[in-house]
Amino acid sequence: MSAHENPAKTVPEKAIRHRVLIVDDEESMRLYLARILASELDAEVTLAGTCEQALHLAGSYAYDTVLLDLLMPGIGGYEVLRELRRASPNAATPVIIVSVLSDKAAHDRCMKAGANAYVVKPVERNALVATVKAQIAGRGKPEARVHDHN
Repeated sequence: MSAHENPAKTVPEKAIRHRVLIVDDEESMRLYLARILASELDAEVTLAGTCEQALHLAGSYAYDTVLLDLLMPGIGGYEVLRELRRASPNAATPVIIVSVLSDKAAHDRCMKAGANAYVVKPVERNALVATVKAQIAGRGKPEARVHDHN
């Protein structure tokens, strides 16, 4: 970089922006979560308001993490989770459940179906950011996972 370049301008172009899919039928919650992740993590956020829209988006792009509400009209969040884990580009993508359901049975059902983390609404900003960071950091690059510990 030359002495005349503005580092603030060049750093964001080189920085890796994580792509996050947020799935929630409540627009206010989608926007709230998006604001947190965009401001705290500089994440590139895609929003889905229906289960069907989420599956369509997740079927065409591999995200760095997915935030998924459970109680949604249509097929519902549990089925979206199962479909993501089946044969989508996001089969190995960390899925963080964001739900009002706070009981152990809901938590255990999600973890058994392939969720990576569970956050109860109302969402606490710092806890959400820490959870998303941990899930993205733990994901790693697919090629790095294949060659790890050899």
